[in-house]
Amino acid sequence: MKKFFLLAILSALTLSVFAQAKNDKVQPKVLVTYFSASGTTSSVAKLIAEVTGGKLFEIAPAQAYTSADLNWRDKQSRSTLEMSDKSSRPALKEKVADLEEYDVIYIGFPIWWNTAPRLINTFLESHDFGNKKVVPFATSGSSSIKGACNDLKTAYPKINWEEGKLLNNAKKRDVEKWLSKEE
Repeated sequence: MKKFFLLAILSALTLSVFAQAKNDKVQPKVLVTYFSASGTTSSVAKLIAEVTGGKLFEIAPAQAYTSADLNWRDKQSRSTLEMSDKSSRPALKEKVADLEEYDVIYIGFPIWWNTAPRLINTFLESHDFGNKKVVPFATSGSSSIKGACNDLKTAYPKINWEEGKLLNNAKKRDVEKWLSKEE
């Protein structure tokens, strides 16, 4: 009887330890980075940070864009000239100081000329994304994210890219639904 009772206690303790270990699953450290020219992508980035518990980091150019710089109809505007030159790399205001601490990096941007703004290339080339899961997200008036994701995967094949998502007019529920499929 003592053996049976002792065995029952050990079994219960073992199950309890396994259940606790399952519940104590280590959550990845998340960094939500974004470039936002008009505030639209910034709003989505904040939702992703809220849902994931991640830290926010704004990818900002050293020289802020003016409305004239963003006038895509002007063939001489700063954004048009940058996007016309695939080697253009606008300077960053600052880099992420502690990128090595994060496991998952979300990178958000508006779609410009069917791809990511050149500032995103500068950001990617200025950091080491080894052993990181990198998840792009974007906002756009009319383009899909496919072209941007293909361009980024081609230009940076060593990065561990996850499926990107276009999040126009996203609400918290939309972000939760998207992220629940990621995990």
